[in-house]
Amino acid sequence: MIISRLSPKALAIAVAVVALAGVALLLARPKPIESAVLGADWECTQTAFLLTTCAPRATPAVETSRKDAIRQTRG
Repeated sequence: MIISRLSPKALAIAVAVVALAGVALLLARPKPIESAVLGADWECTQTAFLLTTCAPRATPAVETSRKDAIRQTRG
């Protein structure tokens, strides 16, 4: 079995590549932003300062118990 050690230069390059990858992941994480043009009904996120996506804000579903639903339909 051949075991090779990394030279200090190769180790420094590997550490730098891992650090740059970590920074890239932090910058690429989507961040919520406000859009005054679209209004409050829209939700926008910006990824890596380049890509901005917007989607209609989801309205929460109203939960009712089964007993209340049956009571309303019987009149």
